[in-house]
Amino acid sequence: MSIVELDGPPELGPLYRRAAIRALPRIGLVPGTDRRPPIQVLPDVELVLRGVEVDRSRLADYDRVCEFRLTDRLPVTFPHVLATPLAMRLMTSADFPYPVVGLVHVANKITQLRPLDANERLDLSVRAVDLRPHERGRQFDVVAVATVDGEEVWRDVSTYLRRGRTPDKAPKTAQDVPPPASATWRVTPRIGVDYARVSGDRNPIHTSRLGARLFGFPRPIAHGMWSKARCLAAMEGRLPDAYTVEVAFKRPILLPGTVAFSATPGETFALHDPKSGAPHLIGTMS
Repeated sequence: MSIVELDGPPELGPLYRRAAIRALPRIGLVPGTDRRPPIQVLPDVELVLRGVEVDRSRLADYDRVCEFRLTDRLPVTFPHVLATPLAMRLMTSADFPYPVVGLVHVANKITQLRPLDANERLDLSVRAVDLRPHERGRQFDVVAVATVDGEEVWRDVSTYLRRGRTPDKAPKTAQDVPPPASATWRVTPRIGVDYARVSGDRNPIHTSRLGARLFGFPRPIAHGMWSKARCLAAMEGRLPDAYTVEVAFKRPILLPGTVAFSATPGETFALHDPKSGAPHLIGTMS
């Protein structure tokens, strides 16, 4: 594996423009699908950015949008937004097998080994691994790691799906059943735009009605990582210093919308449709 050291965080604007250009040749297909034979190789490279400082005003904005308390302790999901420019740089490179526009974020797993403070400088690394079959196409993981003084303190594994035909389909899994709801939240139309502003994830399916329609949604959908962060904010004060939190993103949350939240202390949590019970997110902690 080759290691590429970056001098600074990549600018997201040019990366999103590059992503849009890569998606244009596929315009004759349903966006986000691919009928070509599956590509077997991910780029064997790791991007590294050292000495990343936390912008306290951005952290405060992130806390407000996700409804965390305003403190100098980083929410477990916050380093994910710091790693987003590296992930975008990696997934918009010429040798990346799939256009990033149209990828579906289907799961996320974060391990925090100790609390992180806004005063600390983080060394971040990002790489893509494990291209494998899925019942609806192909999936792979983007692994982000944060270290402080050479010690790993945080690890994030985001799983993405590239929809399309594949000859080696994975077996279907049973549908999860969420526990009874303990709260109901109204998700406002601005959540997509507000989270895009604080996270840098400006995928048009979250911020534009037209962009959402191009990918088959009647209106914009909430970011999966916002929904995960919002659930953890609801459990703030009961979270341990070191833990692993894993979620599967089931069905999109259309904006505006209403979701029901449920949690079993120390075990599972969920967001689901308050009327049908259909799950939007299923999470576990350990």
